[in-house]
Amino acid sequence: MELRQLHHFVALAEERQFTRAARRVNIVQSALSTSIRALERELDAPLFVRSTRDVRLTGAGEIFLEKARLAIEAVRDARSAVAEVQGLKRGTLKIGTVQSLPAFLDLPLLLARFHQRHPGIEIRLIQGSSSALADRTRAGGIDAAFFPVGTHLTDLVTTMIACDEVVLACPRGHPLEGLTGVTLEAIKDFPFVDFETGWGTRRLVDSRFGDAGIGRHTAFEVSDLDTMLKLVSLGLGIALLPETVVVARDPDIGMARLSSPELCWELVVAHLPVAGPGTPVAAFLSLLHESLVITDTAQLPEA
Repeated sequence: MELRQLHHFVALAEERQFTRAARRVNIVQSALSTSIRALERELDAPLFVRSTRDVRLTGAGEIFLEKARLAIEAVRDARSAVAEVQGLKRGTLKIGTVQSLPAFLDLPLLLARFHQRHPGIEIRLIQGSSSALADRTRAGGIDAAFFPVGTHLTDLVTTMIACDEVVLACPRGHPLEGLTGVTLEAIKDFPFVDFETGWGTRRLVDSRFGDAGIGRHTAFEVSDLDTMLKLVSLGLGIALLPETVVVARDPDIGMARLSSPELCWELVVAHLPVAGPGTPVAAFLSLLHESLVITDTAQLPEA
């Protein structure tokens, strides 16, 4: 059953005459008759009682007319909805982010600017760990996600937003404060305040200690940056964090620098390949492009 057949059927049902109905749908009368007969064969029921003067609906035809009109209206609504989405008048934008993002990108402000430009687009914000955000982006549950890179993401398009040196955060007055060239061996016996596995810098730090064959003691595992920094400031442990985060908390937190090779915390925006312009995610990535000096802008599609 084709949509054109429904239009032919409705025209004949309303005009009650083949000549007028054929003229209305801009086809010849014989083609209209063929279309109606094919529809009746598919439904295995007569839809019209034909006479030399006019046609009228059968009982089955009366029922089918109601459904055919609904189907045509539904298709019309669907086309209108698609046109509005393509025109960025309707739709949904789902953004994922880790919790420590504000030090590097004012995401709330970026989303506010997007809403000003496209007020008809519903914005949804999801927080989570890097691995969870990557998985949801792969599955299409998130349009674009901001998280630190722990592994190479070959199945997602990624663009670097920030690259920051990882430094040692410690309480003021700590023996390590102000030092440079601090080795992993020198800090392995201090209690650590870490993010939960998969969150924040945890994967990066675990990987570096693991590669060096050095163990360490995690005294506290947390899932948010504020708690981590509070525990460090109170002298309950040390932490490895991006420098921008630590400097922003001065004067509560002291800092020391690691020996070479330094750890680098890379923040990326990741998304599936964007089909083309006119989609909410393409418009969002274009706005991000405008708002930041991004290391590699070649992968950001234009809205």
